[in-house]
Amino acid sequence: MAGGRCVFCEVARGAAPSHVVLEDADHLAFLDHRPLFPGHCLLIPRAHHETLGDLPTARVAPLFLHARRLARAVERAFGADGSFVALNNRVSQSVPHLHVHVVPRRRGDGLRGFFWPRQAYRDEAEAGETRDAVRRALAEPEGIGEG
Repeated sequence: MAGGRCVFCEVARGAAPSHVVLEDADHLAFLDHRPLFPGHCLLIPRAHHETLGDLPTARVAPLFLHARRLARAVERAFGADGSFVALNNRVSQSVPHLHVHVVPRRRGDGLRGFFWPRQAYRDEAEAGETRDAVRRALAEPEGIGEG
């Protein structure tokens, strides 16, 4: 990490303590030190990438194959009804190193969908304008994450 210390890079190097649950040459998964529920894991690429958009395209599938494997494992390990798999890009990202949260879930466990208020579109016109804005952005060349 340029200009600073990245705690997840330290964990990946073995220079900071962690409870590792899964690892290979390019990825590491470990228990979150402040879990939502027991079994809450963080999956990281060992190489420093701040956001999903920064992750090279060739590394996206391997990361999410591990996320899928980890989700199935925490469900089995804790007799969970399902799992919550999520990541933040900058906003609400407590450590600026790409990390995927994998959390075992049970019906009635107290988590309510997303952790913020949801609201409907004002009308069909606003929904259409929003759809069109996303489609325009998807049509633009990204120029990132292709390395």
